[in-house]
Amino acid sequence: MYLQGNLQTVFDALYEMGVIEPVLQMDWQDALKEMDQNPKPLFEVVKVANNFQTNVGSLIAKLENFDERSLGYLAMEVAREFADYHARDQLH
Repeated sequence: MYLQGNLQTVFDALYEMGVIEPVLQMDWQDALKEMDQNPKPLFEVVKVANNFQTNVGSLIAKLENFDERSLGYLAMEVAREFADYHARDQLH
C-alpha cells in the first residue's frame, strides 16, 4: 500500500505530533528491516493517512490512535515518497 494524495498534509500532521524529529535522529536501517518483516502496522497507518487527508486536525485525531512505532514508519514512508517524487521531478 502506498501513500496517496497530499503528502504535505501527512507531513504536517506528523510534525505537529512531534513524530518527525525523533525519526530524523533514529537508525533507519534497523527500522526499515523491521518494517519490511512486519508491514501490517505500516499498512494500517497508511490506510488512515490516505483516508483522512482533508485537514491536518482530523488526520491528527485519527493518527493519535497509533503507537509511536507505527507513526515512525509512516514518517519514514512520507520521507521516501517525497524523495521519490523529487527524484522523478529532477529527471524531467
